[in-house]
Formats: sequence, C-alpha cells, structure tokens
Amino acid sequence: MPGSEVAVHDVLADEATGYARHEEVSYGGVERGRDVGLWFMSEGSTLKVDRLPGRAAYPADSGPARLFTLEPGEVGRYRANFRLRFAACCCDPSWYYETWSVHVSNGRVEADRFVRGEPDHDVDKRVHLYGGSIRSGGRIRRLG
Repeated sequence: MPGSEVAVHDVLADEATGYARHEEVSYGGVERGRDVGLWFMSEGSTLKVDRLPGRAAYPADSGPARLFTLEPGEVGRYRANFRLRFAACCCDPSWYYETWSVHVSNGRVEADRFVRGEPDHDVDKRVHLYGGSIRSGGRIRRLG
C-alpha cells in the first residue's frame, strides 16, 4: 500500500446479530479517516490525529480534539464509548451503545502490532454512560 494511503479495517459486532463479527476493509487517501470519526494531517514525517465531533448523546462532544501526534513507526490507540439515541419515530425512542478501539500507525508496523504490542500513545476516553461515576480499567468506581 502506498504511504499516502489509509487502510480502514472496520469490525462490527452487533447484539442484533448475536455479536457475529462483520468486517470490512477499505483503502483511500487520508479522507478515509472521516469514515471512523478521525482527521489525519501529515506534517513533514509526523501524522497528527484528531477526533471529529460525533453524534453521541453522552458524553457530549465539544468539537475536534487532538488525540496524538505520531512519529514514523509509532502506533496510537484511541478508546471511547458512547450512548446514542436512535428514534425511528417519536413513539419509539431507543438507545444504543458503541465501544470503539481505534489503532493508528504512521507507516508500516509489524502485522500483529495492534493486537500484541503496546501503543506508543494511548488515549482512553471511556466513561460511565449514565454519568456520575468514572469508568476505570473496565470497572465502575463509585464516587461519594
């Protein structure tokens, strides 16, 4: 894959399908990052990665945010979860939840680097989806 191209490997495991994995890989320029809510910007040999505003009901987005700047060969990981409101009609307001784990590398890395290696930059924005408590290491810590 040319250095100017981006590969997006999107994996979906949905409760409605019994968590059967659906995978799709797409390639293109840096604009492919928008498909997964990210903005990529090259500056010399570094890659700047920003999170774009989304449509999450909670936590509320406050606009674009810099996640990390990657040097050549570095890997960054962004983890987040969201509560989104889905309403087919006003009589049936439903909620659904998403958990993201996004890995980004600046250039080629070992094939298993995302799975087995530790990222050079780790941004963990996972929260308790009903507010009030802080999510930490997969557990919910109660305050007060």
